Amino acid sequence: MLPVIYSEAFLKQDTGRFHPERPERLSAIVDALKAAPWTDQIEWQLPTPPSDRDVLRWVQKLHTQNYIDRVRQLAEKGGGMLDMDTPVSPQSYDLALLATSAWLDGIERVIATDNPAFVFARPPGHHATSKTGMGFCLFSHAAIGAHYALEKPEINRVAILDWDVHHGNGTQSLVENNPQIAYCSLHQSPCYPGTGDANERGAYNNVLNLPMPSGKTLAEYQPAMENQAMPFLRDFQPDLLIVSAGYDPNHDDPLAGMSLQPSDFGVFTDYSLQLSRRILFGLEGGYDLRSLAQSVTSTIERCLA
Repeated sequence: MLPVIYSEAFLKQDTGRFHPERPERLSAIVDALKAAPWTDQIEWQLPTPPSDRDVLRWVQKLHTQNYIDRVRQLAEKGGGMLDMDTPVSPQSYDLALLATSAWLDGIERVIATDNPAFVFARPPGHHATSKTGMGFCLFSHAAIGAHYALEKPEINRVAILDWDVHHGNGTQSLVENNPQIAYCSLHQSPCYPGTGDANERGAYNNVLNLPMPSGKTLAEYQPAMENQAMPFLRDFQPDLLIVSAGYDPNHDDPLAGMSLQPSDFGVFTDYSLQLSRRILFGLEGGYDLRSLAQSVTSTIERCLA
């Protein structure tokens, strides 16, 4: 059985008409998984209510109180925009906490079972910095999850693999000064948010950025994975791997210019499983509904193999 942490509450994250980060992203994934021939091997799990585990305390470890208050107050006033891309709806503050809680649930399940789990939550997280949200993201779930995992006695090192088409600037900024966390990103460059240069190595040589020009296919991604990403992560010897699973490198995705196919994410998953079966996959980007659902299906199918 593969745990999937999900709640229909995440559909209430209202980003406004025509926004690409829309509720239908999750609906398309859930529909595809429930129609899959192996759907009985999925264990659906509701996230723990944030108040039951004091999620806010973990958010406060990485985000400034001024920023947290800004998101809360904006939501309480009926919503607004953090920037031109990042809306806050009346439910966003509570849903961002619930999303972080879902990622923490995933961490716990992976550690308990030594097997993968997947989190489907909105809003996403990897662009959120300590002081602000951006790029559709409010709280930095992957970075918070990594720090949370390090509190567990079984976990001394956590690696984060970010295959979203956009560089996870928020995640990197929140982990690059921690020698117990490694961060590796394969991303399109130039592209939003304009960060992720190859010369950024982290305070402890614990960051590997692999910027790639647009139009790249699996044929170009595989050497980067095999010759750079995997050796970097393997040498770090993580006790847990977190995958910021963005599916916007797909050829059909409207927000970037890579040319991967949905089945290629099954190959990415195989690489990840070669490192460890202690993997938490957490949804980041991916905005073409059909390719998003097919790509997630490819990932989960490999985990069940």
